[in-house]
Amino acid sequence: MHPKNNDKISLRDKIQQAIYWVINPLVKSLIWMGLTPNAVTLIGLVLNILVTIIFIEGAEKGHRGELSYIGWAGALVLFAGVFDMLDGQVARLGKMSSSFGALFDSVLDRYSELILFLGICYYLIAHHYFYSSLFAFIALIGSMMVSYTRARAEGLGVACKDGLMQRPERVITIGVSGVLCGITAYFIGSDYKIFLPGTSVQVFEPISVFTIPISLMAVLTNFTAFKRLANAKVVLDQKDRLSNY
Repeated sequence: MHPKNNDKISLRDKIQQAIYWVINPLVKSLIWMGLTPNAVTLIGLVLNILVTIIFIEGAEKGHRGELSYIGWAGALVLFAGVFDMLDGQVARLGKMSSSFGALFDSVLDRYSELILFLGICYYLIAHHYFYSSLFAFIALIGSMMVSYTRARAEGLGVACKDGLMQRPERVITIGVSGVLCGITAYFIGSDYKIFLPGTSVQVFEPISVFTIPISLMAVLTNFTAFKRLANAKVVLDQKDRLSNY
């Protein structure tokens, strides 16, 4: 592994430890209340279902320019994301770690993400943001493949945690962009538009604050999945050569 990658991992670990230092008092409170890691994971899933309900409500009851639904959904995405970190810490600090708990967490994380993107795609299609809904679906594919390539590679004995747009980054991207979209629409109006000078080509409207990051996620998640696949190939080919000697 290159030194550069070591630095990245070290920085990520430092940020993670800082977050844990902040949330540990809450973790201890949950343990005191008798919540298990699996219960915390389940709460995260329920919150993501509520996020999807907000998107569906926005699709069915809101008009095309009413972006407050996206703002509230983004805020709830961030809140639900906290429970992604809490379940692991509850398991560690409460000495309740288990193999099934790790599997349960991974499976419910995938359900949470699929359900979340269902809400996003439903909202975008309902309000005729067809290209944005396409990118959201591609982002969903990339998100699943990032997780799958890691799981499959690790099943073959290859560590595969590198790359951009892992689950925490995806949650933050969707949550923060959703909140900023709602705030932007509130202050400048949902009908605000920017066109290329001298043309009728639209390059920005408030929902772009939400859809542009998702479009970038569509690219970066799939890039990460292919990068993990390529890195795993190098290691697996070396293993195959050694086993043939």
